[in-house]
Amino acid sequence: MGIDAAAVHALRSETLDWRFKAIPGDAAGATVAEFLAGAPTLDRLGTPLLTLDAAALTHNIDLMARWTEDAGLTLAPHGKTTMAPALWQRQLDAGAYGISLANLPQLRVARAFGVQRLMLAGSLLDPAGLAWVGAELDADPRFSFLSWVDSAASVRLMDAALRAAGTVRPVEVCVELGAPGGRTGARDLREALEVGAAVRAAPTLRLAGTAGYEGALAHDASPESLDTVDAYLARLADLHDRLDHETTDPVLTAGGSAYFDRVAAVLGHLPTRVVLRSGAYVVHDDGFYRAISPFSRGVGKEPLRSAMYGFARVISRPEPGLALLDAGKRDLPFDEGLPEPHSVCGRGAGPVRGAAVTAVNDQHAFLSLAPGSDLAHGDVVRLGLSHPCTALDKWSLIPVVDGERVVDLVRTFFS
Repeated sequence: MGIDAAAVHALRSETLDWRFKAIPGDAAGATVAEFLAGAPTLDRLGTPLLTLDAAALTHNIDLMARWTEDAGLTLAPHGKTTMAPALWQRQLDAGAYGISLANLPQLRVARAFGVQRLMLAGSLLDPAGLAWVGAELDADPRFSFLSWVDSAASVRLMDAALRAAGTVRPVEVCVELGAPGGRTGARDLREALEVGAAVRAAPTLRLAGTAGYEGALAHDASPESLDTVDAYLARLADLHDRLDHETTDPVLTAGGSAYFDRVAAVLGHLPTRVVLRSGAYVVHDDGFYRAISPFSRGVGKEPLRSAMYGFARVISRPEPGLALLDAGKRDLPFDEGLPEPHSVCGRGAGPVRGAAVTAVNDQHAFLSLAPGSDLAHGDVVRLGLSHPCTALDKWSLIPVVDGERVVDLVRTFFS
């Protein structure tokens, strides 16, 4: 399955205590398994709170696995979204090729849990980090690692660091193509081909593919944005065809969670392994991805479902039409849209009509209310959230719920 199942299972033996803000104080001293054996319910947990929905997680993992298989693509989901080995295991069990990550600390988490195939979606230039990667490769012949590089200068730095470390196995790399105004990546074909030549000349590296990220070039699904994405992917395909790869199974990788349908359309027919790195799909949301996901734009037969919700309690009604909730920037995401109120818990789960979160501070949310609202001190509001990548990082242990029952606790490792 590509991950150490025993290491993941051992997380159920972790002792609960004050480190985990989602856990009630009376659970201190119990292990995760012991707490779950007591069949806890949602109302036992305090606020602020972030939860994951069990059914939605299963639906999203299965839906993406089926779609990528039908599209003839390979999926190496971006693990930075959740940094949760238990969720990585479920994705790998569903057929994922490997796990993508963004930086060295994330790679170390993955190796601690025995992930056997990793892609670093970026350049690793830290000499100590390269020495560590080289040692991991030399110590474990089953370990497969793929990094990116976007300049000849980066190639020289990587080669020098790996030579100094005395590594034996070469590090496999993809040439990364960017675009003007985008993020990292060589800015044109000529520069990218020069990078490829530099890789082939470096004995510590092996040219194993071509990489890019189209999501930095657009932020909506307008025809203009989709044309921009398609044009970039066509350039990426051209580069891949021109590079003289040094492996028999070169990788062509692109695709976040917003435009993976375009990756399938533009790159899916090519005679090479096309690897998607979509990561946010596993949690999805009630904001940015709800609007832009291909499954929300008519691709496939059904949409993804938001698997994350926030819960916050009314702690103040200082003015007519205003309530203050006990969750803010330290608890819930806000960079891709503010939380949206869904319902008041314990009151028939009815919607909070005419209400909107208008601002968030570090630990508070400002909830504007319709005239005559009966929202009272102590009421708990369920919130829809936007952007899972900046939601789960705020919680080291996240309850998974099935209706009102807490059925699991997902451990994350962001720091």
